[in-house]
Amino acid sequence: MQALVLDAVNAPFRLASPRLAALPRPVPQSGEGLVRIVASGINPLDTKIRAGKAAHARHPLPAILGIDMAGVIESVGPDVPGFRVGDEVFGMTGGVGGVQGSLAAHAAVDARLIAHKPQALTMREAAALPLIFITAWEGLVDRAGVTAGQRVLIHGGAGGVGHVAVQIALAAGAQVFATVSTRDFGYIESLGAVPIDRAEDVAAYADRLTGGAGFDLVYDTVGGTLLDASFAAVGRFGHVVSCLGWGTHALAPLSFKAATYSGVFTLLPLITGVGREHHGAILAEASRLAAAGALHPRLDREGVGFDAVEQAYAAIEAGTARRVIVDTPA
Repeated sequence: MQALVLDAVNAPFRLASPRLAALPRPVPQSGEGLVRIVASGINPLDTKIRAGKAAHARHPLPAILGIDMAGVIESVGPDVPGFRVGDEVFGMTGGVGGVQGSLAAHAAVDARLIAHKPQALTMREAAALPLIFITAWEGLVDRAGVTAGQRVLIHGGAGGVGHVAVQIALAAGAQVFATVSTRDFGYIESLGAVPIDRAEDVAAYADRLTGGAGFDLVYDTVGGTLLDASFAAVGRFGHVVSCLGWGTHALAPLSFKAATYSGVFTLLPLITGVGREHHGAILAEASRLAAAGALHPRLDREGVGFDAVEQAYAAIEAGTARRVIVDTPA
């Protein structure tokens, strides 16, 4: 099969193909499905893994990278209930911890990690969702239990996790606010949320928008000083969630409000093998929301082929693209 192989940290990808050191097509084992990958999603985390900068997501080399994918099941191993040949699926299925990633024509994937692709979405749109949707859902729903009527603040609301978190919270019936750059005000308003200039002082916008009471739930998708701002923005007995809570922070502002903090580590089931069923269940919720017209992934460019993957990684690293979808050759 064709695949892109990374032999060393930050090395160029090596093309393996029928004419150039071809790799054998994987054979699905018990609990696995062989997926013909149609689209592979490249996220900022993928670029960090390639650069050897993601200690929490190490991938022994040489390896095939690529965390997210969408494709078609071509065969199934024993004990794969719920899926059959020809099903269109999507999932966060590899690219870390020694598990083959999605920059390949085929992958044998753990069926617990996938769900049926939303019919309302294209393969490219579906391939853009798994990592960011699972991260957003685990924070808002699993950790914080978002409910209708809550005032929810999303830091980085136009980013990958952020724009999905906005849509999940809106679908739950919450009143949603999002800190963004001014150029994204129109986009946030089009989703149905209230944009906040990320340069505005946290005390000022918390007072202006909540009457000084603070937000019921704050999801920080940026980390650093914005996590500290989250502690300041949350109200009494509120809940702060972060998917980038890796720094050193003062908890006093949180403690004095009797508020709660939760961290999200989306890769844990993929790395440890524990809790993988829940990732498949979360993606089934993504399909449900997409079918209801409540979930629209934001893609900022057309897909690229294997021959443009180097440029795609460079664009993400330079900040000129949020994520890129690779159209995988058969």
